[in-house]
Amino acid sequence: MSEQSQFSLLRARRFAPFFATQALGAFNDNAFRQAMIVLVAFHLGLSDQDVGFYSNIAPALFILPFFLFSASAGQLAEKYEKTRLIRYVKLFEIGAMALAAYAFHAHNVWLLFCVLFLMGLHSTIFGPIKYAILPQALTREELVGGNGLIEMGTSLAILFGMIAGGALMALGQGGPTAASILVIGIAVAGYWVSREIPPAPATAPDLKFNWNIFSETARVFGFVRKNRVVFNAVLGISWFWFFGGVFTAQLPNYTKLFLGGGESVAILVLALFSIGVGAGSLLCERMSGHKIEIGLVPFGSIGLSMFGIDLYFARPELSVAQGLDALAFLTAAGNWRIALDLTLIGVFAGFYIVPLFALVQSRAPRNELSRVIAGNNIINALFMVGAAAFGIGLAKLGFTIPQIFLATAVLNVLVAIYIYTLVPEFLMRFLSWILINTLYRIRTDGLDNIPERGPALLVCNHVSFMDALIVGGSVRRPARFVMYYKIFRIPVLSFIFKTAKAIPIASAKEDPALLESAFDAVDQALAEGEIVCIFPEGGLTSDGEIAPFRQGVERILARRQVPVVPLAIRGLWGSIFSRRDSAPGRMRLPRRFWSRIVLAVGEPVAPADASAAMLEQRVRTLRGNWA
Repeated sequence: MSEQSQFSLLRARRFAPFFATQALGAFNDNAFRQAMIVLVAFHLGLSDQDVGFYSNIAPALFILPFFLFSASAGQLAEKYEKTRLIRYVKLFEIGAMALAAYAFHAHNVWLLFCVLFLMGLHSTIFGPIKYAILPQALTREELVGGNGLIEMGTSLAILFGMIAGGALMALGQGGPTAASILVIGIAVAGYWVSREIPPAPATAPDLKFNWNIFSETARVFGFVRKNRVVFNAVLGISWFWFFGGVFTAQLPNYTKLFLGGGESVAILVLALFSIGVGAGSLLCERMSGHKIEIGLVPFGSIGLSMFGIDLYFARPELSVAQGLDALAFLTAAGNWRIALDLTLIGVFAGFYIVPLFALVQSRAPRNELSRVIAGNNIINALFMVGAAAFGIGLAKLGFTIPQIFLATAVLNVLVAIYIYTLVPEFLMRFLSWILINTLYRIRTDGLDNIPERGPALLVCNHVSFMDALIVGGSVRRPARFVMYYKIFRIPVLSFIFKTAKAIPIASAKEDPALLESAFDAVDQALAEGEIVCIFPEGGLTSDGEIAPFRQGVERILARRQVPVVPLAIRGLWGSIFSRRDSAPGRMRLPRRFWSRIVLAVGEPVAPADASAAMLEQRVRTLRGNWA
């Protein structure tokens, strides 16, 4: 997969039918809701007060099933084969849409709200299946690309569904019939496509189903909180829904009052945002090098705040013009800036959300993932309710819509600072990603040789001051690095090394106490199931060649028997940070910038077979003739 485009998944049966099923479901959900909005707001002759009441109660009815049934949905997705569950969910959708068709023609508002509740239930049940089935169908290297495609397909399906549902219902007397044919037809198509999804076996078939929704909800929160990285990723996903909820709730009135736009401008605004999300989601795979790169999350949050703040300054006052169509809006002075802000907010939203979903899927235990997703959905719903209250509260305080955008973007900065202080791994990976992708072009080979779980010792040649960042930024699991204490203390980089829990070491002559504490720390890390990376040469190469490996690796293995994985960095010699002057601590100007380098990973070596000389030879072989 690492050499293939993510679009190759669209030709694979293990992904394509599921992708289509998900996209059709998102399309139909939004087509129904938009058709319902148009019918209630424009076709039933209701008062503005009644329309306002129905507009406020609709989101609550759709979200309510997430609170009531997410925990049960998580159990279903663990206990039973997922493809069969998907087919049942799609049959349920057909029934709900048939009921919607009757409600459209009968102009029965309360029946439409019942259908809205049922569609919320449909999404509640499908959610844990949707995100838990991907790790079963895709390899780890495909998770980012697969999630990117799902987010892209979903965002575009939402846009096209809203356009189609609203446009058909607006046809007049034939609107209810046209909208009914659409939603029933799409539901049927979704069912038939779902029949092509390959089987996805139950991950916890012996699970005892808990019918008590309250105790099970508390239990799924326990699954979410069990792994700190997963929990913080879930909080990050939920914050995204808060941020997006505030923005999207304001867009209709923002379009009318501050952009002076009509219906076509409202569609354009949604299109720009949706296209941005799709583009950002797809770019994640290329920018992350086919791996789960949580360094993109801070990058995404920076963009969300930056362009959210700029959206305020682009148009802080009410528009003088009114009723503009899309073309008139785009040709008016200053509006390209607004269009660019909306698009880039979507792009950075994709950078933010895709790695977080992939992180949850990769770090949560496979037999608990559906329940973790169920807990995520409940927390998402809480944050969405909070977003609605936040927007209403600021409006009551007299904030204009651009001021609400500004307040949300500034709050995003404060939340990001708090999260990245609480969990520095995100910021550390971001800084590593920026440094590595600015200075080098990296290709990896053999990353699958590093065990996904359990302890392991990585041994690598030592070419530059950036070796730890290159290895740490490429290896999928967090690694503890043993490094010379003077490198550990380099300004700026020291923050990254401390955050990564690197282990400083010195020679016996320099600091025997630090040497002993380093070996103790390595043993403790391996005992706790972590991976540790050492550079057995004992220092940077002075001529580009691999120096003899020292005996420290054997001392580590004497205390803790773990597999040893050899690594070799190729093509780094002579690039930036790889050479030093004769004067200690001073670097020469590099011969090469943005170098093309390779991190090669060999097969694991059993601890009984590992020696310093043998591992040195393995690393030499991996490096080959590259300097």
